[in-house]
Amino acid sequence: MSGSMNKVLLIGNLGKDPELKMTPGGQPMARFSVATTETWKDKDGGKQSKTEWHNIVVWGKQAEIAEKFLRKGKQVLIEGRIQYREYQDQAGVKKYATDIRCDNFQMLGRMDEGGGGGARESYGSRGGGSSFDDEGMTPPPAAAGGFPDDDIPF
Repeated sequence: MSGSMNKVLLIGNLGKDPELKMTPGGQPMARFSVATTETWKDKDGGKQSKTEWHNIVVWGKQAEIAEKFLRKGKQVLIEGRIQYREYQDQAGVKKYATDIRCDNFQMLGRMDEGGGGGARESYGSRGGGSSFDDEGMTPPPAAAGGFPDDDIPF
């Protein structure tokens, strides 16, 4: 393989509602956190778990969709890449941060749980999955009305 790849797939729960901001150039950007939890049994058979928190950054139309539909505690699948950045805090100290730059996301779970109505709807900057109407930002029929669980073929 001659190239390289920076790809992240996360399935976790939102730690907070997305916060939408606009750049000085008018570009929408949303930030939120996602928690992923790993569980295992230790050598004595006891259940152990560890939660990792991930900072997610979403840009453009996706940021507006995330702010409108994603809510704290809801399950989401994030597809993106790792980005590192450095900045200075208010005291002038250089700090470093690691973000996941979200290219696509899917709301998971049932509609009454804030998810995609039993179906998995994808919202992203690349092809694949459903997307919102660019003008009215109305959800596709599956996300709006949902499907009864017994109608889902998987």
